[in-house]
Amino acid sequence: MAPYSPSEGISQLAIDKSKHFTDALNQAFKTSGEEQKVAAEKVSELVNSDKSINLAVVASQLKDGLVGADADAKVVASYVISDLMQKYAERVEPYVTPLLENLLDLFADKKVAVRPAAEEAALTIISSANKNFAIRILPILFSGLDRTKKWQTKKIALDLIAELSTIAPYQIGRLLPDIIPVVTDCMWDTRADVKVAAKETLTKVCHVVGNMDIEPFIPALISCMANPSEVAECTHKLASTTFVKTVEAPALAIMEPLLQRALKEGKTAVKRQAAVIIDNMCKLMDDPAEAQLFMPKLLPGLQKIIDTVADPECREVATRAHSTLFIAGGSVEVSEDDMKVDFENISRIVYESVAADAACKNANIDKAVLDYVSGICFFLVVARNFNKSTFEKDIGAYFQPFVKDSKAVAHVIRDLCYKENKAIIIEDVDCDEGVPDLCNCEFSLAYGGMILLNNARLRLKRGHRYGLCGPNGCGKSTLMRAIANGQLEGFPSKEELKTVFVEHNLQAEEADLPVIEFMFCDKELAETPRQEVVDTLSSVGFTAEMQALPVGALSGGWKMKLELARAMLMKADILLLDEPTNHLDVHNVAWLENYLNSLPNVTSIMVSHDSGFLDNVCTNIIHYENRKLKIYKGNLSKFVEVKPEAKSYYELEASTFAFKFPEPGFLADIKNKGKPIIRLTNCTYTYPGRDKPSINNVSITCALSSRIAVLGPNGAGKSTMIKMLTGEVEPQVGTVWKHPSMRFAYVAQHAFHHIEEHLDITANQYIQWRFQSGEDKELLAKETRKLTPEEKAKFKLPVNWEGEKRTLEEIVSRRKLKKSFEYEIKWDKLPVDQNSWIPREKLEKWGWDKLLQIADDREAARANLQARPVTAIAVQKHLDNFGLGAEFGTHSRMRGLSGGQKVKVVLAAAMWLNPHILVLDEPTNYLDRDSLGALAAAIKEFEGGVVMITHHNEFSDALTQEKWFVNNGQLTIEGQVPEDKTKIEQKDEEETVDAFGNVTKTKIKRKLTRKEKKAKDKARKEAEARGEYWSDSDEE
Repeated sequence: MAPYSPSEGISQLAIDKSKHFTDALNQAFKTSGEEQKVAAEKVSELVNSDKSINLAVVASQLKDGLVGADADAKVVASYVISDLMQKYAERVEPYVTPLLENLLDLFADKKVAVRPAAEEAALTIISSANKNFAIRILPILFSGLDRTKKWQTKKIALDLIAELSTIAPYQIGRLLPDIIPVVTDCMWDTRADVKVAAKETLTKVCHVVGNMDIEPFIPALISCMANPSEVAECTHKLASTTFVKTVEAPALAIMEPLLQRALKEGKTAVKRQAAVIIDNMCKLMDDPAEAQLFMPKLLPGLQKIIDTVADPECREVATRAHSTLFIAGGSVEVSEDDMKVDFENISRIVYESVAADAACKNANIDKAVLDYVSGICFFLVVARNFNKSTFEKDIGAYFQPFVKDSKAVAHVIRDLCYKENKAIIIEDVDCDEGVPDLCNCEFSLAYGGMILLNNARLRLKRGHRYGLCGPNGCGKSTLMRAIANGQLEGFPSKEELKTVFVEHNLQAEEADLPVIEFMFCDKELAETPRQEVVDTLSSVGFTAEMQALPVGALSGGWKMKLELARAMLMKADILLLDEPTNHLDVHNVAWLENYLNSLPNVTSIMVSHDSGFLDNVCTNIIHYENRKLKIYKGNLSKFVEVKPEAKSYYELEASTFAFKFPEPGFLADIKNKGKPIIRLTNCTYTYPGRDKPSINNVSITCALSSRIAVLGPNGAGKSTMIKMLTGEVEPQVGTVWKHPSMRFAYVAQHAFHHIEEHLDITANQYIQWRFQSGEDKELLAKETRKLTPEEKAKFKLPVNWEGEKRTLEEIVSRRKLKKSFEYEIKWDKLPVDQNSWIPREKLEKWGWDKLLQIADDREAARANLQARPVTAIAVQKHLDNFGLGAEFGTHSRMRGLSGGQKVKVVLAAAMWLNPHILVLDEPTNYLDRDSLGALAAAIKEFEGGVVMITHHNEFSDALTQEKWFVNNGQLTIEGQVPEDKTKIEQKDEEETVDAFGNVTKTKIKRKLTRKEKKAKDKARKEAEARGEYWSDSDEE
């Protein structure tokens, strides 16, 4: 065939008649301009039409055209590659795809006309090649980013990586750990064009992560990679993020550069936040192999913090993060080499599989095909995808030109890949019992800043009664609320399953509604016949008179029964009960047990710390285990048999830790623990608007040794009597006496009311705010501590003192006077030097009792402030004694705490002023069994008195000796013990901790006894007789 001459025109081109690819290609190389694309198409058609053509030779000659000096040959070769990949990719891609490396160099070619053709060819290759081969395309593109390459090649390589993330997002997502370090290095390139391209590429590839928790922070993460000064701020933002979605390798790969830098930061706070992020993210990793990828990169940084950082709390967080990452990675030591899936090994598997197959031996399969298949297998192994149909589709297609049964070859390769890599495979366990489920769903759950459940499965059977068990803060109530609100993925909608949540949640605006009208406020009950509502209320004990009462007038127990009646009327398929026995007396608990056991078609899920109730009702126990839900058959006792470490749900004594209460402050003239420090005599109280007294003619005393349980049915007057004891209300009849320096700690029945206005600050900040002045701001805010206008006017009336009429300005201070006190009075319009010291008895005669109470509270608080300053360190140490670590006490807002954790905050705050009497109204509410055991242990060791209202017999029997039975407003006392004569010894030293953590021991001055004074005088005289100097320090 005569050589083609461009002057003869395109119509004379003999490529389509050529019998030799080489001749046709050489003719095409000599074309120019618009003829080049036509020539390339004809060459491509020739390749496709000749099934016997050696494609390896085709690829070799195309490569020669790309690397030669002829610019026209480069353009035509590029066009041929484009056309082949667009039309016949499956046949030619194993041979043509490796030419991408040569195409990259053309972007820096001196002939600018070469570049558009090269770009078209490169884009066609990455868009037409098998997506799973991206794992082998990336090294080719990375080679274009080498320092020796020109900037144009670097830029197009980055653009192609970005384009590949659009074409194969799943594959790029799995390969992000390899991509991010390489592209990040380009952000420091000397050429501005490369820097911009690197940033754009990073932005694009990072968005394939598919993790909605991280996506809002991608711009900040990328900026941080280029600007290390932003590490601290970016870490702070991410540390306050709640991660809910499952974390896979792509998500952690994006975070890894930031985390590595943050762990090396000089500021301890940044290191701590990085550790928190690692801890939270690794809790959500399901595949140990993915976590292992990052263990060699992050564990050394965490270990260095553990070994070198001075802050013990930061070390504790780092230790926790180290443990979480180690456990997430399967609790095995790994190096980076251990975690690599080696391409050479996968290639060996492919070659050996083909060599062992009889059909393939004689097929003469090209090396290019085997290498290409090896690349696809490489990604499938890295992604842990061993699905047979995937191998048939993605591998078998390339063997079809060579063997008849291509699927069989794909199966052989798959089986060998699986066999040699099965150690890193996590296989699902089929737990289907073949029993119809009421629901069967998988979901994740978070509350505040905590991950509660991660890909947990919940399976419920109709008519079963499930006890939901787990430690405080694990998310029991949150789970039930999410079910009730329809927030769980896959959980049947309310139209399919009627779900009712029974909880202590009466709103303030509903308090004045009559009981019967309250029921109709619920939209779902608005159309319910009135008689049905009346009958249901009657069935749970509401008389006609009680149904007319305002809801706010009901005791806690009756309010709970009201909520149960509402649930009964809604005819629920699933009944959710949060602490249903709280505030219920023994008879009502028995009624509730019988009611739940009589519902054959209603499924119940209940959270309760009453082990007897769970034993009598539950058919199954749902237990929180490693952020999963595991269901056990049987009641709580059966569950404990299977899982003995959960014994703390069953026995108070099995608690693994104990609260530690502070020692009460010293009380002057109280020589032994049995001496009364408060006394009520013949006291009666009637609530406004009622004719009958809530509590009538009661006389009680309390001492430091008191251990008293207040018992009685709901609404009997127990809480009213306690409010008189603590000064919450003042009796209309009778007298109340208490030691002037005595302090109460009072935890109310509805404990959360103490902190409900401060939920957006931490527990540490709350205690600092409450006690920063030395006085209890909540105590000052009580109505009994506020002066009414009438009282203010009374205190401004002149009194007769030392023959003069004087008017009070304020009570300044207090000091001891024999067995009582005298107070410094500042007189109105008189200078300070004319202040008077007046005995307490005189002031009481003038009717200044309330002012004396305020002054006593101030003096007591002042003494406590001297002993323990209100610093963050001191407060956190105090919170530690109540089982609330720094993560929850100092670094988490109270809004994000669980109910049990909030009760711990309330209890810790109540005990801050070293009280002498602890009063607990229903202390078992909202505390889990472990915390109940901790509370019980603390009460046993407490040096002060304890008074508790409770229906929890196990708790009260274990801790109290004296019982006050209240029924219908009348008090009966049983088990009174003889006066405890144990002598009280005042401490000689107290420890204080300043804001820097320095511990100072302060000697406490106390009044010497007569015997001690004589001994001191004798020692001084003997020293003086010997001519020795006697200093004041010798007297101490």
